[in-house]
Amino acid sequence: MKLNNVILKTTTQVIFFIIFLFSIHIFLAGHFAPGGGFVGGLLTASALILLLLTYDIKTVTSLLPINYTTLTAVGLLLALGTASISAFAGEAFFKHYFDHFHLPLLGDTELHTAMLFDLGVYFVVVGVTMIIIQSIGEDD
Repeated sequence: MKLNNVILKTTTQVIFFIIFLFSIHIFLAGHFAPGGGFVGGLLTASALILLLLTYDIKTVTSLLPINYTTLTAVGLLLALGTASISAFAGEAFFKHYFDHFHLPLLGDTELHTAMLFDLGVYFVVVGVTMIIIQSIGEDD
């Protein structure tokens, strides 16, 4: 039985975006400060869980039609592919590459292969966490 709680629905609409934006910040700050793909993925999953607690699974699935199994597979491929780039280049497995680039809107930016690996970890954490939560939530 779901109650029609107006306060919970109103605050969830605001808090979801705050948690999601903070997870993006934690993800991007992960190279120079604590954070990264794992913590950012957990924060994103917690924002999605807040939606699931406020609304039901059918409503959230219609709002965000994400196949979490595919998201997990893409994350694994991205993480393993990024880690094995150096092995195919004759270097050590998991060797980190970076360089400075001048991007039009961002200016001088340092891009890392570790960020692609963290993106893969982010996708895996969000995907697996949501698969577990939805499978628990769908049980009667």
